[in-house]
Amino acid sequence: MQKPTLPKGTRDFGPEQMRKRLFIFNTIRQTFQRFGFQPLETPSMENLSTLTGKYGDEGDQLLFKLLNSGDFAAGLTDTDLQSGSKKLTPKIAEKGLRYDLTVPFARYVVMNRNALTMPFKRYQMQPVWRADRPQKGRYREFYQCDADVVGTDSLLCEAEIVLMIHEVFRNLGVLDFTLKINNRKILAGIAEVIGAPGQEGLLSVAIDKLDKIGKEKVLDELGERGFSETAVASLDPIFTFSNQNPDQVLEQLQTWLTASETAQQGIAELKETLQLVSQYGLVDSRVEVDPTLARGLSYYTGAIFEVKANGVSIGSVSGGGRYDNLTGAFGMPGLSGVGISFGVDRIYDVMEELNLFPASAGQGTQVLIVPFDSEARTVALPLLSKLRDANVASEVYPDLTKVKKMLDYANAKAIPYVVLIGSEEVQTGMLSLRNMITGEQKRATVEEILQLIQ
Repeated sequence: MQKPTLPKGTRDFGPEQMRKRLFIFNTIRQTFQRFGFQPLETPSMENLSTLTGKYGDEGDQLLFKLLNSGDFAAGLTDTDLQSGSKKLTPKIAEKGLRYDLTVPFARYVVMNRNALTMPFKRYQMQPVWRADRPQKGRYREFYQCDADVVGTDSLLCEAEIVLMIHEVFRNLGVLDFTLKINNRKILAGIAEVIGAPGQEGLLSVAIDKLDKIGKEKVLDELGERGFSETAVASLDPIFTFSNQNPDQVLEQLQTWLTASETAQQGIAELKETLQLVSQYGLVDSRVEVDPTLARGLSYYTGAIFEVKANGVSIGSVSGGGRYDNLTGAFGMPGLSGVGISFGVDRIYDVMEELNLFPASAGQGTQVLIVPFDSEARTVALPLLSKLRDANVASEVYPDLTKVKKMLDYANAKAIPYVVLIGSEEVQTGMLSLRNMITGEQKRATVEEILQLIQ
């Protein structure tokens, strides 16, 4: 007898959890649709050649690789087996589970470029997999909800992402959040100004860990990565911008990074984005300009976004950015895009911890019909059809059994209303409607029940 278990970092979702998750999915989907994005799905697996080299060295190490089917070891020599994983992997694994939804999207765009109307706006809501160490708020299988637009470099797209983020979280009831925004060109400019031009990739990887390991360890890591003591010391101003007005931060950055034309371009892009957001009329903006925001993925080239729910210990719940040449890896250079990704699993944990789910989000069946005998079913089943026609989630208890057992079933499923139908109800047409929350019970006709419940 084998004890059933789940792989680490994965979870089952029962009916109540799924109803809450669907509330999140539906809220995000409705926002995507209102902003003109079209739905898309891609396969769970991609060729490893599609995935590798797009996420940086650390990302590549977290790819789940799939062994080739059949006799995958056929033809391997002793030299192959002793050559190490980098040389051996292509011989035994040609495919991998997708790491995110952006790279598969870029692959799709290139493969279908002649059939797409540009700019192309798509949303995608599917699971992704990462061979990470499972911990609170971090799973090996989790869902992402992405919205991307490619084929334009207009900063209106960045502004719309800011608006979508505010709309999604406010519609979910997550009102206390911070949307951090930065630009990779600013990070490139910082690398130039501190005397490490072209090293913004290494700089970003280290700075991206600031929230997790703190300033001192970030500086230590930069030293270990080859940054000189002078360069590390010159970086100090970047840690002084927190919790300031976005305009103030941008002005200070403009002064500090005067010598970098690249940085000035990034600052100008952020200024224009925030001006556009203001023109849209966004009320109670939660935007914070954070020059330490790096986003670890290597394909970002412009604006980068990250959302943190305040008051909880869970990490970022949304992130994204501008990428100017992701499709270039697939033979279609120069196609700019920008996107945002919402992490459903982390959003769920935030809403559960803060008790933000509306009561209706976890509600399944609203009415249980309890027929006492076969004759009562002749009244119960037509009533069931009328309730469902009126879009009321309802069911009939399938077995003819003790009333207590049927009521216990209603309580166990938190069904708020029960309709009791016995011989008297059949004869008179006056049915018994019980409110399982208050215990109140009244006699009512079918039409009155429909009005009371809706």
